Amino acid sequence: MTFQTKHDVLNWYEKQPRTLTKEFIDQIEWQRTSEFPLDERLVPVLLYMRDVETLTDMYYTELRRTPTGKDPVISKFMERWGIEEITHGEMLNRFLAEAGYPSGAEWQDDVRSNVSKFYRFNSRMITSLTNLVGRKFTATHMTFGAIHEMATTQGYRRLMKLADHPVLTQILNGIIREESAHTKFYLSIARLELRGNDIAQRIARYVIEHFWQPVGQGSLPKERTDYVIAALFGGADGRDCAERTVSARIRQLPGFSDLTRIMETVDEICAGQPLRLVSAIDLNAVA
Repeated sequence: MTFQTKHDVLNWYEKQPRTLTKEFIDQIEWQRTSEFPLDERLVPVLLYMRDVETLTDMYYTELRRTPTGKDPVISKFMERWGIEEITHGEMLNRFLAEAGYPSGAEWQDDVRSNVSKFYRFNSRMITSLTNLVGRKFTATHMTFGAIHEMATTQGYRRLMKLADHPVLTQILNGIIREESAHTKFYLSIARLELRGNDIAQRIARYVIEHFWQPVGQGSLPKERTDYVIAALFGGADGRDCAERTVSARIRQLPGFSDLTRIMETVDEICAGQPLRLVSAIDLNAVA
């Protein structure tokens, strides 16, 4: 499907029904979670993804201070996007608790409070700089978002395959459907913003080449990010997934046909982060 305007994209998105309704969540067989084994090495992955989803409200607040976030189409999308992402985090947290890895009642507040002061300061500085650039930075925001949403969606697919856990598969299938819609929105808006705009293409390409990092890095410690990337995208199958479903799709955007940054980053992380069995002490360290 090809969209001609941003309003076309929003109209398409708003016609997509929510997957994670109360009815969907209630019919998940949560009580059967502990009946199936869960590879302990995947617990830090689940915790990381839970935390990234939980911090969506922080990312949303940051973006609302920019011309991108003030765009009526993007702002309307993000109202629903924020709600859906928070639900994803809550479902992952419930699964972890059912699997024997519970968090405290204030876990969401703990996740938010653990974000470093440096990250918060840096985010405000970046927001100020993007405001100086103005609307031409929207293409960069949307390209960043497209990469992150694609990587998240494919990360969930990889997690589902690696875990091979029936209850988690049911949960992740629902999350993936919503994340796929987010991906299409970001990617479609990015394409429209980049199309025929050399300045926007140059800005976006420069920023992606020099400053892109995997989703969550910065707000969460790099060590946690590296572990997750290595766990999900390490090895031949994982690398092929990242190349084929993320990097190759971004290269289809105007001005990005020879982008190598994504796979260079994945390769660098996986080369220096051999996946190991995580002990209970390590789990506490990354929770």
